[in-house]
Amino acid sequence: MTMADHVFAGFGFGPIQGGLFVKEAFQSGNFRRIVVAEIDQELVDAVRTNGGSYYVNVAKANGIDALKIDNVELLNPNVAGDNRILREVLAESTEIATCLPSVDFYDSGGASSVASLIADGLRNSRARATIIYTAENNNRAAEILEQTVANQIGALPQGKVQFLNTVIGKMSRVVSDPVEIAEASLVPIAPGIDRAFLVEEFNRILVTRARLSGFGPGIEVFIEKDDLLLFEEAKLYGHNAVHALLGFIGAVKGHTKMTELKKDKAIMQIGRKAFLEECGTALIKKYAHLEDELFAEAGFRNYAEDLLERMTNPYLADTVARVCRDVVRKLGINERIFGTMQLALEHGVEPKNMALGAMAGIAVLLQKAKENNLPSDLRFGDWRRLDGARIERIVNWIWNEQSNQYSERLIEYTRNAKERLQELTANHRES
Repeated sequence: MTMADHVFAGFGFGPIQGGLFVKEAFQSGNFRRIVVAEIDQELVDAVRTNGGSYYVNVAKANGIDALKIDNVELLNPNVAGDNRILREVLAESTEIATCLPSVDFYDSGGASSVASLIADGLRNSRARATIIYTAENNNRAAEILEQTVANQIGALPQGKVQFLNTVIGKMSRVVSDPVEIAEASLVPIAPGIDRAFLVEEFNRILVTRARLSGFGPGIEVFIEKDDLLLFEEAKLYGHNAVHALLGFIGAVKGHTKMTELKKDKAIMQIGRKAFLEECGTALIKKYAHLEDELFAEAGFRNYAEDLLERMTNPYLADTVARVCRDVVRKLGINERIFGTMQLALEHGVEPKNMALGAMAGIAVLLQKAKENNLPSDLRFGDWRRLDGARIERIVNWIWNEQSNQYSERLIEYTRNAKERLQELTANHRES
């Protein structure tokens, strides 16, 4: 097939869709049609009124560039006419990208669910082949969507469709505060809507290798890997873990913006040690035998230092509050903080710095007790007054009483981190 035959369809028009997949599809020049399904009618109308053009702000190391993306069709699948057009587009799509809040959204919405619409498109497909990128930050997203679609269609067309996992280390957000938009001179998504896409320049996106005979992706900039699991773990137990740790400790120390942490040597030292000596040491021990440069000491150090710089980029203007959102999920037993601590323990590494992140996360949870639905009998107030028993009760509630072979040690490390966190924050007022 020639590149001019490529058709792109996306689900969900957020900053990753707009600032990555659609942006790359447009800039490649390889797609004759780019369509995105989006249920926010205000957003759909704004882009349509702007002639199918929108803007994405790209945060670089030395400033922000506003890029204009043209010739994009936004369709609302809940509108009958749009739904009909969307089904026609999906039947000829060669590349599809789902960018939804979670994998739980794949089958919500009945006949207009993402899985149903993709199934219908594959059932009536006129495309030579179709690859489907899943960007829901779940290391089994592709398998989950494939099974959900297969349940709808009965049998997937052999050799004509492949579902791909992704590892997207690109930080991004929607800025909706008019003051922040004005102060940063951000260009709104489209005229008439007070929202702006802000994404970082970083573009090293990893995807499962496409293996469809005679088919080449129209988006050519992604880096294909035979096995993504090790890179997914590096993102969860490296990037995501340290990002959360910095945010939690930053919140306890009263910081409001991630860029403020650049000048807080104590926090940055903790983040660096957690990244290199705990996450990095464990991941290298686990995966060094695969001989990928990321899992060598020098490669991982470069990865960590680059991320620490990007996490605190003043032009990305990330907020501590945003990083601390969804604290209960982030403190899950197998999630970024405690999951990293488990990985460290499995490989003989003491996770003392990650434990500071765990204790700071509990402090954030107590600060936002009502918002996070913390039971009234666990709302102990000031985290400094917590004793070991209360810390254990809170952790067990967060974990929904789950446990594993490392549970007791994880709680012990968290309890032991309290005194060090108090010393670290002694001269700072909590926000």
